[in-house]
Amino acid sequence: MRRITTRRAGALAAGVLAVTLALSGCAGGAVAAPDFTPKPQAQGSLPSELTDQLKAAVEHAMAVSGSSGAIVGVWAPWSGSWTAGLGTVSATDKAPVKTDMSFRIGDVTRLMTCDVLYALADRGKVELDAKISDYVSGVPDLQDVTLLDLCNGTGGIGSSEPTALSAWLTNPDRVWEPKELASYGLGQNRTPAHAAYRDSDAGYLLLGLALERVTGQTASQLIREYVTAPLSLSTTSLPGVTAAAPTPTPALHGSYLPQENGAYQCDKPADVTVASSSMGYTDSGVTSTIDDLGRYAQAEAAQALRTKDKPARFGSPLAIADGAPSWYQTAGGARLVGPLIGQHGMTAGYLTAAYSDPKTGFTVAVVLNDSSAGPAMVGDLAFQLAAIASKAPPAKGQKSPEFGLPFVADAYAKAVDADAICHPAQG
Repeated sequence: MRRITTRRAGALAAGVLAVTLALSGCAGGAVAAPDFTPKPQAQGSLPSELTDQLKAAVEHAMAVSGSSGAIVGVWAPWSGSWTAGLGTVSATDKAPVKTDMSFRIGDVTRLMTCDVLYALADRGKVELDAKISDYVSGVPDLQDVTLLDLCNGTGGIGSSEPTALSAWLTNPDRVWEPKELASYGLGQNRTPAHAAYRDSDAGYLLLGLALERVTGQTASQLIREYVTAPLSLSTTSLPGVTAAAPTPTPALHGSYLPQENGAYQCDKPADVTVASSSMGYTDSGVTSTIDDLGRYAQAEAAQALRTKDKPARFGSPLAIADGAPSWYQTAGGARLVGPLIGQHGMTAGYLTAAYSDPKTGFTVAVVLNDSSAGPAMVGDLAFQLAAIASKAPPAKGQKSPEFGLPFVADAYAKAVDADAICHPAQG
């Protein structure tokens, strides 16, 4: 079984959660609810033998990534659901993790930025093939790069993360100007535009700037108007730039592991819960909760926010890396993993993943509260969880759908181990 390793390699609930899946309104009444009906969700939890496997997988990933806590949600509409907070809020705060705690969603933010782009295009407010240089000054060498290129990752632009990561971790309060942060990626050697996919946080930062210039609104306002309000995501937002913990309160604390002589200090995590969203902005700055994240993943996979069928956002996917399996592709800011559509990635203190199958509504979302192991860790964990939960038996009165994944849980259990930076004996 081939392991996925890109970028660093690398709803929905039953019973009490059914109300949150109604998607029947919008915040403030500013935007009409989308024409989206969630897949009917079987009542009750997934079978205990299955949840035991899921829990063990998450707890193992916590141990080998240096995370003190995790929040996970799995929704199999034909079988049941399972959400859980595991571990403690931080290494020093031993309060148990709760499922209503907020966290930073990392690269899942990219999906929302592309949602805004397509919403504006669907409404005739911008052309997908508009040039980024028409909206963002100081990038004359990007005259051939379109807004759609930035969404699809085909702008040929490098990533800012390798240069900026140490500053994010050691000075999380710093407020970054998006263009300044993007300049680190722009300074990397370019590859031809419109050709192959290239992971680029700088591209999504520039796209956010362009969308602000198109509309005269802030990125926070745009995400609220075109994403969170229509889907009634009441605990999801792009916060202001002033350093703060994720909202709403309480928040799962985020951390990273210092290194000494090239080795991670797994017993000495540093807290980066309070940070400026400007380090992520329209690439990775949004905060949310597990219920909202799962709900968003299902709606996103179903393209619930689109008002037009064309241009198709996921219709012409690209290989995510040379040598990647044919079932692992990318388009529209998303990763297409077999039948699953979603995203995973990192921001300082958190590793987050969210994936869903548009046909069945099968959804997996998970966050680990230490970012040191990098995005491949949480992607591999999400795929392991998906492979386990995809085998869920039908609940009484339900029928298993024709649904399967092109990979198995054992392959990704091994991948998680390959991503390991800590061992339980290290603390």
